[in-house]
Amino acid sequence: QVQLVESGGGLVQAGGSLRLSCAVSGDIFVVNAMGWYRQVPGKQRELVASITSDGTTNYVDSVKGRFTITRDNGKNTKFLQMNSLKPEDTCVYYCYAHVLMYWGDSGMDYWGKGTLVAVSS
Repeated sequence: QVQLVESGGGLVQAGGSLRLSCAVSGDIFVVNAMGWYRQVPGKQRELVASITSDGTTNYVDSVKGRFTITRDNGKNTKFLQMNSLKPEDTCVYYCYAHVLMYWGDSGMDYWGKGTLVAVSS
């Protein structure tokens, strides 16, 4: 069993900041890519940011320069620092992790339950 637990969402005014955290626990051999998606009801889930095990990051254009993804490999935890938040960032944010449970495992994607970020204008 692998669990992802998110924290850090909430309500903030435009221009403010929030920091999301996601802790991965359970039967883990190694966590490869980790990241955050977001989804507005009625729309497709969008990749916001991702980070590989060697620290390579990727961001959707709309958050570049405002959001920063980092990870603590020792604790299998990742963070999303969100600055200069805009009302259009309002969404449910989901963390995911590609987890290998043993040597040679091809791994699986696991998802958190989501945390709401609401930005008021």
